[in-house]
Amino acid sequence: MAARPRRAWQRMLSGRRLDLLDPTPLDIEITDIAHGLAFVARWNGQTQGDWPYSVAEHSLLVEDILGRLNPGIETRWKLAALLHDAPEYVIGDMISPVKAALGAEYGQMDERLAAAIHRRFGLPAALPSAIKTKIKAADRISARLEAVQIAGFSEAEARRLFPLQNDAIMSVLHIQLRPPAQARAAFLDRFHTLMETADNPA
Repeated sequence: MAARPRRAWQRMLSGRRLDLLDPTPLDIEITDIAHGLAFVARWNGQTQGDWPYSVAEHSLLVEDILGRLNPGIETRWKLAALLHDAPEYVIGDMISPVKAALGAEYGQMDERLAAAIHRRFGLPAALPSAIKTKIKAADRISARLEAVQIAGFSEAEARRLFPLQNDAIMSVLHIQLRPPAQARAAFLDRFHTLMETADNPA
C-alpha cells in the first residue's frame, strides 16, 4: 500500500489554502500576513514588557529605517522592506542558530514563499542585490536596537554581535510594544499606504 503524501498546506483565516512547498501568488492575502506576523514573537518571546515584540512591529521598524537611510528610495522598495520577513507568517521566526542548524531546506522554503508574496504585490520575485543589501542593513540596525532595548543584551555585547557602520541613527529610534491587534492594524495601514503611493507616484 502506497504511503499517503504528507500534507504540506495550511488553511488560512482568509479561507486560502497555502501550499508551503509550492506557493503561488493566488495563495497570498495581506490580511493573513498581517495577522500571522502580529502574533509571531521575535527573539523567541524572550523580550521585556507586557506584550511580545512581534515580527509585524519589527517589519514596520525596518521599513522606517530603510527610508531614513535612503531618502527618496522608490516606494516599491519600502514595500519590499515591510514584507522582508513576510514568510514568517506561516513558518515562524527562528533565531539564527536554529536557521543554521536546519540548513538549506528552511532557506529554500523561505525563498519560495517570499517569491510568491513578492509577485502577489507587484515586486520582483527575487529582489535586486543592491536592494537586498539596503534592507539587510536596516534589518541589522533594528536587531541591534531590539537587542539592547528589549532583549536584555548589554551595549558591548550588542555592538559585537550587530556591528554598524553608523551608530548615529540609533538615537532617533525607539521600540514600540503594543497588543497584537494594534500591531496588525498598523501593519495593514502602512501596507495600504505604500500600495497606494506605488500606484500613484508623486
